[in-house]
Amino acid sequence: MRSTLIALGLLLAAGPALAQTAPAPAPDVTVNVAANNLVKANAWMAANAKQPGVISLPSGLQYKVTTSGAKDAPSPKAGDIIKVHYEGKLTDGVVFDSSFERGRAMIAPLDGLVPAWQEAIPLMKVGDEWALFVPPALGYGEREAGPIPANSVMIFRVKLIDMMSAD
Repeated sequence: MRSTLIALGLLLAAGPALAQTAPAPAPDVTVNVAANNLVKANAWMAANAKQPGVISLPSGLQYKVTTSGAKDAPSPKAGDIIKVHYEGKLTDGVVFDSSFERGRAMIAPLDGLVPAWQEAIPLMKVGDEWALFVPPALGYGEREAGPIPANSVMIFRVKLIDMMSAD
């Protein structure tokens, strides 16, 4: 895209006559796919928000509590290390990652995860299992991430197994 803009800028700088005869630059297919995905993602999130039990946060993140842990169980906060089992899939049902399938929970610093997880996990208590519905802006946004296309909604099944406080 940058080279297309540079070339167009050079043509326009060369004068109106040359710019009029030059072929139009090819559309950036990646940008179009990402834009189309964003429209689909917004529509999907709007429809999902109306589903029973789905809670929408001001950021656009949505979640649904599937299993509640003990009411007095701790909740992680920024700086803590969490231990979770999770499964991530796209809206078409394609699973792109699963610690459940691997049989090995993930242990990671909360601060190192995508923004949606950094927002949702502190709302959970150890023992909770939630479905997270992640809009593109709180996931990988406009960039592709392996099997995850640009501007994709990600759906995670997350079970908070344990945590280690940074305090």
